[in-house]
Amino acid sequence: MLRAVADTHAVIWYIFGDHRLSPAAQRFIEEAASNGDQIAFSSITLAEMVYLSEKGRIAPFALNRLLEAVEQEESVLVEVPFDHQIALALREIPRHQVPDLPDRMIGATALHLGLPIITRDRRIQVAGLPAIW
Repeated sequence: MLRAVADTHAVIWYIFGDHRLSPAAQRFIEEAASNGDQIAFSSITLAEMVYLSEKGRIAPFALNRLLEAVEQEESVLVEVPFDHQIALALREIPRHQVPDLPDRMIGATALHLGLPIITRDRRIQVAGLPAIW
């Protein structure tokens, strides 16, 4: 069962064991894993990771680490492809509140699936999406 959708930074911090992932988010992901549930991430996260790597903001092997983690048989992380239904859900996330397109796509994924979003991004949080941080 899917329990939440993780924002790109939450995915990166989780796979690297980074202390910037909040204790509440870490516990939520660990509980999902221990229950056999999963945390979704939008396919836009993969593109964002390539972009961030090209800019030198994350390690060049970060994307490979995520893909390796997802390929594990009991991975807590699972990709949710961006599709037309999620594109339609973009309309429900005001651009003036969440101006960054990747953030809106991730938010729309959570909205479409009826799940909370794991994010520290205040703009997403104030847009009315249930957030875990």
